[in-house]
Amino acid sequence: MYILGAQRDEDPVAASRRYRKYLMSVGDKFPPNAFKLATSEWYFDFSNHRCPHDGWLNSVTIFEDATGDREAERRVGIETVLLGPYHDLLLTFRYQNVSNYSISGCDLDRSGGHYNWRYDEFRLSEEGLLVHEIEWASILEHGRWLIECEDVAYTDSHYSRAD
Repeated sequence: MYILGAQRDEDPVAASRRYRKYLMSVGDKFPPNAFKLATSEWYFDFSNHRCPHDGWLNSVTIFEDATGDREAERRVGIETVLLGPYHDLLLTFRYQNVSNYSISGCDLDRSGGHYNWRYDEFRLSEEGLLVHEIEWASILEHGRWLIECEDVAYTDSHYSRAD
């Protein structure tokens, strides 16, 4: 891991440099959408409205697309929607062809929800698939999500609260 909580808390500048070096070393193997996100100027810029840091979870949907005879060929996808950190955008992550996922939450009863998206990083698994690891901040304990997939699509859209 390169830029998750433990690495950032120890030395954020060195962690960012190591992560950038890692991304450049595997760029030709990295899924294109994830590489574009991870190397963009804005994704890890906490002052940018599109950066997920401090975003709040609106929804997570796990779905299966079915094809083939009797719809027996199944592909798992995950869609996560955040209310952006400045509460003016909805940030949507759509994970394609998910092969593995693990979602561990905080103590939701005592913490009042997931709190916010703390840190995340994209990296490659030993099999060459994308791993997106996300840490959720909480008062008591941090949640951790691991999603392994072929690639991720990111979109953002304007949000206005209906009164």
